[in-house]
Amino acid sequence: MGTSAENPGALDRSHAVLESSWWSALLIGSLFLASYAVVLGRLAKQWWTDSDMSHGMFVPVLVAYMVWEKREELARSKPNHNLFGLCLMVIGAVLLCVGPPGLDTYASVTRAAFVISLTGGLLFLRGLSTIRILLYPLVLMLLMLPMPGFLLQALTFPLQLTASRLAESILEILGFSVLREGNVLMLPGQTLNIAEACSGLRSIMGLTFLGQAYAYLFDSRPWMRAAIGVMVIPIAVVANALRIVATAIASYHNRAWGHGIYHESTGWIVFVVAFSSILLAHFVMKKIWPAGKRI
Repeated sequence: MGTSAENPGALDRSHAVLESSWWSALLIGSLFLASYAVVLGRLAKQWWTDSDMSHGMFVPVLVAYMVWEKREELARSKPNHNLFGLCLMVIGAVLLCVGPPGLDTYASVTRAAFVISLTGGLLFLRGLSTIRILLYPLVLMLLMLPMPGFLLQALTFPLQLTASRLAESILEILGFSVLREGNVLMLPGQTLNIAEACSGLRSIMGLTFLGQAYAYLFDSRPWMRAAIGVMVIPIAVVANALRIVATAIASYHNRAWGHGIYHESTGWIVFVVAFSSILLAHFVMKKIWPAGKRI
C-alpha cells in the first residue's frame, strides 16, 4: 500500500521535471534564435530571391521532421554536459561578430557560426549521445547555407571543363564536327561558351537535398543515403553535359533555340532528368541490395 501511495507523487514529479525541461528548452531556443535573427533573416531572403538556393527554405522543415521522429530516442538519452560544446559555442559567438554581415565572405562565416553554435549548445546541454542521434540532421543543415565564394571559384572551372569535354565527346559520337578550346566549343557556324551555370555546380546542392530527403523517407539504410549523396556529383555533371549537347544541336538547326527562354527551359528539364536518374539508380541498387541484405 505504501508503494502504491508513493507512485502518484513520483509520477507527478517526473511530469513536472519533464514540463520544466521543455520550458527551459523553449526559452534557450528562443534566445538562441534571437541572437541569430539578422543572420537568419538575410539567409531567408536569399532563399526567396536566389533560384539556386530556393531549396534552402525546405531544409529546416526536413530537419525539424527528422528531430520530431527522434523525440522518443532523445527522451531516453541521459543528458550529460560536455565542456567541448561550450568551446564550440564561444567559437560560434566570435564568428558571429566577424565583419559586416552584408558582405558575402563574412555572411558565409556568420551562417556557419549558426550551425557551430547550435551543435555546441546541444553538446554542452545534452552531451555526445544527443549529437550522435542528431548527427544526420545537423549535417543536412549545411545544405541550407550557400556555398562560400572561394569554394565556388575553386570548383566551378574544373566542372566546366569536365562538362565541356564530355559534351565534345558526345557531339563527336553523334557525328558533329566540334573543336574545343578550354570551355569553348566551336561548331560549324557557331561558338558555344560554356557558362558557369552549365558546370553542374549550381544544381548539385539542390539535387543533394532532394536526394537526401528521398533517401530518408524511403530508405532507412545509412550507407544508401551516403551512396545517393556521392552519385549526385557525376549525375549533375553528365546531365549538364547533355544540356550543352542539346543546346548545340538545337542552335545548329535554329540559333534562337540556343538562347533565351529555350535555353533556360532546358535547365529545368535537365534538373528533372538528373533527379529521375537518382531515383533510377536507387531502384537498381535496391534490386541488387534489398533491405536486410548485407553488402
